[in-house]
Amino acid sequence: MRQATVIINQAALQYNLNRVKQLAPKSKIVSMVKANAYGHGIENSLSALAATDAFGVACLQEALEIRALGFKQPITLIEGVFSEAEMLIAVEQNLECMIHQQQQLDWLLQHQTAYQAQKLKVWIKLNSGMNRLGFKIDEIISVIQNLKAAGFECVLAMHFANADCDEHPLNEQQKQQFLQVRDACMPILASCCNSAAILKWPELHFDYVRPGVMLYGASPFADRSVHELDLKPVMTFNAAIMALNHIQTGEKVGYGSMVTAEKEMDIAVVSIGYGDGYPRAYIQPNSVVVNQKTLPLFGRVSMDMMTIDVTNQNVKLNDTVELWGEQRLVDDVAKASGTIGYELLCRLSNRPSRQIK
Repeated sequence: MRQATVIINQAALQYNLNRVKQLAPKSKIVSMVKANAYGHGIENSLSALAATDAFGVACLQEALEIRALGFKQPITLIEGVFSEAEMLIAVEQNLECMIHQQQQLDWLLQHQTAYQAQKLKVWIKLNSGMNRLGFKIDEIISVIQNLKAAGFECVLAMHFANADCDEHPLNEQQKQQFLQVRDACMPILASCCNSAAILKWPELHFDYVRPGVMLYGASPFADRSVHELDLKPVMTFNAAIMALNHIQTGEKVGYGSMVTAEKEMDIAVVSIGYGDGYPRAYIQPNSVVVNQKTLPLFGRVSMDMMTIDVTNQNVKLNDTVELWGEQRLVDDVAKASGTIGYELLCRLSNRPSRQIK
């Protein structure tokens, strides 16, 4: 059987959740489990996150999957609903909605009695400079004031565009706009911290924090590893050596014949490729770990296989190859590939088997 395996360490996921609790002890935690729990598998992840205060998802379908699994925690639809019919389902399933545009506000008010009967909070999104979703500062205060006057319990929400970048000037602009709206609408619940902001700005934790990638043991910062942040990788992505080749000086390897042996070499073929979700593109040398040793890729990654340089290494058929995990961090693989750990975790295919550790 082809050996390509994704192993989910639930103890590491629980450790990372507890780390958030240590960082934000006075805040409730909305654990972000959108995109199939960042590629980790929603069912596997929810059981490890059972101690969270609430879950955050991108859409109704994701929320309904959580409800079908029997989890009763509050769930926030962070993009809100996409139709009036979805608003009705959200109320029936006890889901809290983010409101970021007028049409959603109209749907909410049309079903005000049912929404309030479930004692659901309304999350109102401020567009403070990211310019994706939300009401601008010149309209959000009146939106919130009208909702409060109508008897809704409101949560003011915002999302940082550059929380991972210390010096970006937009950070301060976003902070000040958020504080201005919060002050104008008091009393009101507030939430503006994603993973990076949780780690950087404890003064902004407020009532709810919304950890995402840090729960899964990847770093929100380009220059700080998960080990420096006292987080543990949750996913280990493994494959195995399926063939060994000895090649001569001048021979080429892989599609496009992109690499040439400058000496006699031993090459191992590994049972993994971009069909499984391992990145094909790279902007700097990439590597894997075999028998506790870091070994370089040699040649292009193809759909089902990759090749690595195992010259002078004591390796054999079926040896385990860690593509990313506890030894080879997903953030380092992402950096070599010109992307971020989030993308690699989320885009894994269903072909590798899943295991729980």
